[in-house]
Amino acid sequence: MAGGLDTVPADAWHAFTWLGDSALMLPLALLLALGLWLSRAGRGAAFAWCLAFGAGSALILLSKLAFLGWGIGSARWDFTGFSGHTAIGTSVWSVLLWLACARGSPLVRRLAVGAGWALGAAIGVSRLALHAHSVSEVVAGLLLGMAVSLGFLWLARHRAPPRLPWAAWLVGLLLPLVLQTPGKPAPTQGLLETMAVRLAGIERPFTRSDLQAL
Repeated sequence: MAGGLDTVPADAWHAFTWLGDSALMLPLALLLALGLWLSRAGRGAAFAWCLAFGAGSALILLSKLAFLGWGIGSARWDFTGFSGHTAIGTSVWSVLLWLACARGSPLVRRLAVGAGWALGAAIGVSRLALHAHSVSEVVAGLLLGMAVSLGFLWLARHRAPPRLPWAAWLVGLLLPLVLQTPGKPAPTQGLLETMAVRLAGIERPFTRSDLQAL
């Protein structure tokens, strides 16, 4: 598998993996909450999204801090925490596509969610190609992202599908691209490492090599 992934230029993988970067995903997650608030679904659906997305983000944060600060992980599964790109990308894109297809039939909306999951899986593959994560971390991230989107859809199941004009969604998608440089990753990893070191009172964060040496 790795050999096949290596045939694609690294620059292409870096460009694609940005589709799951927090620099893009967090603004889109916020815009999703705003769009839900302004739609027919109303405040309840916006709260459901914030709850589901917030819970998923908290799990990602805790898993990464646990490893970076205290070395809590699995050497057997080569697991150091959820793949954030995969988890957040899966949850945001699936819900975003579901909202974009809100005027369609229930089948169309389900297919939209599935397309979002497929995109999240592809983002996970890009993380493997860039050697940023192990298979277990990507799979865990994908499952977490799917759980977040399903949790939101379950919480909002009794509300009418939100319907906003296509122009509103187009502006929402383009706004994060206008406000930042596409392809430039957010300094999330560095911030997490600094936070973990301070919380754990250690000189440097744990690394994957440390995990394998245990």
